[in-house]
Amino acid sequence: MSEITTSGQGLDSGTAEPPPAPPPRAPRPARRTWRDRFTVDWVRRNGVYVALALLMLVNVVATDNFLSEGTIRLQLIQVAPVLIVALGMSLVIGTEGIDLSVGAVMALAAALIPLYIGYGALVAVLIAVLAGGVTGVLAGTLVARVGVQPIVATLGIMVAGRGVANLFGGEIKSIREPGIVELGSGSLLGVPYVVLIGIAVAAMAWFLVRRSTYGRQLVAIGGNKRAAELAGLPVKRVLTTTYVLCGLLAALAGVLLAARSQASDPTKLGLLVELSAITAVVIGGTPLSGGQVRIAGTVAGALLMQLITATLIFHDIPDSTAQIAQAVIVVAAVYVQLGRRKARS
Repeated sequence: MSEITTSGQGLDSGTAEPPPAPPPRAPRPARRTWRDRFTVDWVRRNGVYVALALLMLVNVVATDNFLSEGTIRLQLIQVAPVLIVALGMSLVIGTEGIDLSVGAVMALAAALIPLYIGYGALVAVLIAVLAGGVTGVLAGTLVARVGVQPIVATLGIMVAGRGVANLFGGEIKSIREPGIVELGSGSLLGVPYVVLIGIAVAAMAWFLVRRSTYGRQLVAIGGNKRAAELAGLPVKRVLTTTYVLCGLLAALAGVLLAARSQASDPTKLGLLVELSAITAVVIGGTPLSGGQVRIAGTVAGALLMQLITATLIFHDIPDSTAQIAQAVIVVAAVYVQLGRRKARS
């Protein structure tokens, strides 16, 4: 009996072994404070408005006649086509896609106007805008049904579309049809038709995104395409519709630009407009990762980019500097978006 003195103890040592030490816990990642999250999210959501207000204030102080009616009218007329393209681009980016063909679609639409001007202004404009819808169907089919990456599909359409525009348009052609000239230079109650059309398109885009079933489906697909498919959403149809809308809006912008200049130049019309459109969307707070569309931010982004260009022109700075500024702004906006994603992770 003396040999069994304690239960669970070894017979040799007579003492209990200490329990094994628990494995060390991995250090928790440093949590971002509410102030960090507020700063990142606030800059992403409202930075474009602050930048626009500051730049306007700088121009009020440093630019002569900046608040004159003629200056404001000119800036709104110039920004309207870019805004229309940017609104279509925001829908595509909301699906986690991109459309590089918008500039070529603008040139194609403008090149078709002189070919059908003999049938009347309305017929020529409708054919030009519908051509944008055709390119949108092609892009949407390649992306949604064939499975081609959006950047590859729209890059091919961009090259082909510019070539077709040059084939149809050839050289610069004058557009003197009174109805189209009135579209580009006329006004209603002092507000140019071009600006009114831009406002109407912005209102339509806002309604689609915020108040329609299509808008909710678009955001869901951009947030998680696989989950949207499993939930039974019509992913292919929504994607195709989005690219069609983008193509229609790009063609409409091409018509307005041709009407304003009273000429069709398939070589230069719409050149690099995709850069301006993407810039307006990104700095407006719409993430390139999809799942969200900010229409008001896109409008403010387009106005900001136009004001940057105008400010440089007002002060005799080369236009190439504006393109460099756009590139820097895009990089900064993407950096802010990445910071927000890290804050959420």
